[in-house]
Amino acid sequence: MALHYAIYDVFTESRLGGNPLAVVFEADGLGDETMQAVAREFNLSETVFILRPGSAAHSARLRIFTPVHELPFAGHPTVGAAVAIAEARYGESARALDLMQVLEEKIGPVRAAVRLKPGKATFAEFDLPRKPNRLHAHFDRQAIADALSLKTTQIGFENHVTSFWSAGVPFVMVPLHDVNAAASVEFDPQRWEQLTPLAEGRLAAAYLYCRGGINHMARFHARMFAPEMGLVEDPATGSAAAALSGAINLFDELVDGHHPILIEQGVEMGRPSFIHLHLDIADGEITTARIGGHAVKVAEGKLAI
Repeated sequence: MALHYAIYDVFTESRLGGNPLAVVFEADGLGDETMQAVAREFNLSETVFILRPGSAAHSARLRIFTPVHELPFAGHPTVGAAVAIAEARYGESARALDLMQVLEEKIGPVRAAVRLKPGKATFAEFDLPRKPNRLHAHFDRQAIADALSLKTTQIGFENHVTSFWSAGVPFVMVPLHDVNAAASVEFDPQRWEQLTPLAEGRLAAAYLYCRGGINHMARFHARMFAPEMGLVEDPATGSAAAALSGAINLFDELVDGHHPILIEQGVEMGRPSFIHLHLDIADGEITTARIGGHAVKVAEGKLAI
């Protein structure tokens, strides 16, 4: 069997930036074990398999795998798959096109919008399939500082404290004092595994964030470490940005209205990424939330299995 695949860099307009994603097309003939083995072979943070949808009204069904297990939902595979599907269908469009897709994921149907522009990187954004939910856990500040090789004074800013959230995938949200503290992190996976809670069947990953960024347009700067997912560090994590939206709304007490938030990630890895988060707030609650970003194809070929 020979399957067409493509590699996309996601959450970037520039090739060799952002978060690389393997996209395998027409993967209906593959079993679970083969999909997991293919994801291990690519050895990227995620590989997405595109299958026929269960509903004729939907665009595709997605299966998302890290090198070690399947995920019910992830941001950069959703953006990358939406872009890949649109580009495969319309190719090099001579005019700008705005498209709507519904992608079936384990978490449920995900509504995505795609904008194709001639000569430009394609942009896609999706509605969060699940609003962020705060989970209960107690965190020892010294233990967190030790796991990150930081001082306790570098943990937290303003009224932001360590918290635990999930919008489909659980993350421990660790606020850091500033960008310099984020750059100083030396992550210890063994120490982290001793302190991180278990939720939704897996150990929670570490999502570190601070206000501001290297890029003056960024509202927040982030890093993500997930040893349980087989990731030393991830250059862009849409599912974590989805979870972060809950912490932002809680600690910043956002006023009612629309809030566009740009999150930068991957800077320390030399793969700068930009995640567009849009929140609509009413009566202090998140009513709708969207995550978006650009994606660019960097390679394609045939997978012989």
